[in-house]
Amino acid sequence: MPESGISADLDSLATPVARLDAAAMLMDCNTAFASWMGVSARRLQGQALDAMDVENGRLIALVQRLPVNGEPVRVHRARLAFPGPGGSEHFADLWIRREADGGVVLEAHPISEFPGQDPATALPAALTAALKGLAHEIRNPLAGLKGAAQLLGRRANTRLDNDDERELIALIGSEVDRLAALVDRLMNPAPPNQLRPLNIHSVLERVRQLADAEAAWSVKLVRDYDPSLPDIDGDADRLTQSLWNLVRNALESGASTVSLRTRAEYNVLIGDVPHRLVVRVEIADNGRGVPDDLAERIFLPLVSGRAEGTGLGLPLAQQVAREHGGSLSYRSRPGHTVFTLLVPVPLADEVGDDS
Repeated sequence: MPESGISADLDSLATPVARLDAAAMLMDCNTAFASWMGVSARRLQGQALDAMDVENGRLIALVQRLPVNGEPVRVHRARLAFPGPGGSEHFADLWIRREADGGVVLEAHPISEFPGQDPATALPAALTAALKGLAHEIRNPLAGLKGAAQLLGRRANTRLDNDDERELIALIGSEVDRLAALVDRLMNPAPPNQLRPLNIHSVLERVRQLADAEAAWSVKLVRDYDPSLPDIDGDADRLTQSLWNLVRNALESGASTVSLRTRAEYNVLIGDVPHRLVVRVEIADNGRGVPDDLAERIFLPLVSGRAEGTGLGLPLAQQVAREHGGSLSYRSRPGHTVFTLLVPVPLADEVGDDS
């Protein structure tokens, strides 16, 4: 088994994950993957991906084309089964990537676990269940915060020259509403919100407000926006959550400057899907950078470079990128780290015509 095999943290996850060698032979998997396949991890070791693929070589052909350290590729509704008599089929959306040593990591989002919902946009069922109790307890404090913000807002409206105060009170109210919506999603998992046209700069300005309101940091925020960018189809709350996680990571890295940059990019391949136009959002900072020992694992759940970190911010940001048909990547060295979010722009001739 390779040194970079399945870690103890990964084995505790509810998301099925397996590692294959360069020849696409399964070397190791976490407990969730073995449970999903219905056999023990020991029986799965040494099995060829080609033998488990029910779709006549669809997966092995894709794996053979994967570039080293490239973007993960999504495979919709893949079917896997343990080879031999009685091996039942298991359906999942798969995310597959090739690592620097040539090995392949396979992450499965079982479709049967999320009826009526795209599994790539859902929290793992076990994590959702574990968070329900916490979400229930959060509701009452949120209601108190909302009431206090409304009271402060009424008082502020009776005084003159208090625009800054009103803006901060409005920010508190909007963030309470966003947290309440998140709690509702944890308590009652449902399909994601419908994506609607929005300007990415309105999301970035909300993130900037959140950063400005954080009294713990004295950081220069630089805006470098392309005002000509078209609207994207997006969920404003989810994108705010994702980009705020990236900016907060930059703030916590010891950065003195954080840059919010937007540009248009043409003829981009995201996974295996070509797009003629995408919006590129870059969050750049001059902080400590990503530690070398975490460089290949920072998008895995529960992996954090800080002792007090949860290791959920970057996986969530990547999940939001996938919900929007986009991607999240990064490059880093001490003093210069850039996280890049790509989101496709819907073009007129790519929208279905029902006429």
